[in-house]
Amino acid sequence: MQKLVFFVGVAGTGKTTVAEKISEHIPCAFLDRDTVGGRFVERFLEMKDLDPKDRDSQFYKENLRDLEYDTTKDICIENLRVGQNVFMISPFTTELKNKDWIEKVIADSGKTKEEVDVKVVVVTLEDIEQQRKRIADRGTERDTWKLENWDSYETRVDFVPTVNWDIPKENIDIFDNSGDLTEEKVEKLVTFILK
Repeated sequence: MQKLVFFVGVAGTGKTTVAEKISEHIPCAFLDRDTVGGRFVERFLEMKDLDPKDRDSQFYKENLRDLEYDTTKDICIENLRVGQNVFMISPFTTELKNKDWIEKVIADSGKTKEEVDVKVVVVTLEDIEQQRKRIADRGTERDTWKLENWDSYETRVDFVPTVNWDIPKENIDIFDNSGDLTEEKVEKLVTFILK
């Protein structure tokens, strides 16, 4: 079966790092929403004389968020259609709540649920201070708002999102990415995805 794996979670948990390590063991199309849409969003925000690193304002959420996510989804659908495994990396907060979203992705690819095995890896950090430190250490401008408003950010984000998709419970793994990402941890995730 083809594998469609979502690496979800909030900023600083290490979604991309975890997905990259797993991709060394499972060939896939690797779709990080930041990479897919980032340059276009930055350019559009600059044209509007807005902060090109903004990903938290109401303007971004109302005008640009869905463009990034929908473009990433369309690339996913194309890769599923031609038989590739796909790794999707982003929070997917809205999409995880929508039961029909994943059904439409699979249907639009021309595949069935019997042909595409959907897994969700929820990347978390037990230590929220480690999360704040990781966000600060990566030093990206788009995280400025999160760091400057940490108390507000911490309380408004669902750190372990509910997955409302019609997939077996055993296809969802809550992965605590605290500490080192050891080979043993990677192997366990690879086994989870391939089973």
